[in-house]
Amino acid sequence: MTKTISRFDDKVALITGGTSGMGLAAARRLLDEGAHVVLTGRDELRLKAATEELGGGDRLLPVRGDAADLADLDALMAAIKEWRGRLDVVFANAGVASFGHGGDVTEDDFDRVVRINLKGVFFTIQKSLPLMPEGAAIVINASWTLHRGLPGSSVYAATKAAVHNLAHTFAADLAPRRIRVNSVSPGYIETPMYHAAVSEEEGAAVVAAVPAGRLGTSEDVAAAVAFLASGEASYVNGQDLIIDGGLVSTASGLSL
Repeated sequence: MTKTISRFDDKVALITGGTSGMGLAAARRLLDEGAHVVLTGRDELRLKAATEELGGGDRLLPVRGDAADLADLDALMAAIKEWRGRLDVVFANAGVASFGHGGDVTEDDFDRVVRINLKGVFFTIQKSLPLMPEGAAIVINASWTLHRGLPGSSVYAATKAAVHNLAHTFAADLAPRRIRVNSVSPGYIETPMYHAAVSEEEGAAVVAAVPAGRLGTSEDVAAAVAFLASGEASYVNGQDLIIDGGLVSTASGLSL
């Protein structure tokens, strides 16, 4: 019987913020397609639970760390170098949500969101570059809110617009090394973060705003990440892939 070669056989992938939701689903997808996966998260217990759930054996390396802490990132890269010696895929996924009227945002709120969502993504990519060979791929987790205004999301949406811009600029910077950089912009995705931000009463209105008639799943996003990271997307660079069920581009529920 001939073995089917998966898209990520013998590839090494880093997923930050991988203990739940989209990061966890992406880790599962890449493991299923043959990758060696490095999984990070700030919470040791959640990281242990995710590791046990994935069951990746010796193809999974869990590393506790804060994606916005440069010392943690240095330790992470040293662990990856010792484990596999390189990185073929980076999914810069770690991020936090923060919603509230712009007039109520405190300096601490601002600093926390910018530190994790922008600083963390920038330095995750920067610190990964020495381990990335020619032809590697980077995917950044952005958000549909960079394309369409959402009340109460000023700082969050600004950081997501910033990291999508990094997809443009890093794609240009890294063109001589043939390293592609793209972003994904998930819409309303059913994750623990979504349920923490949206009440049951608000949920029906959220679904009604989505032309697909449902929330997205973490697996929907994981499939897009896997595509952008694979050779099938070899001519896709500096782009943003919106995974939102039509939320951004379509006016659902309206008729003339």
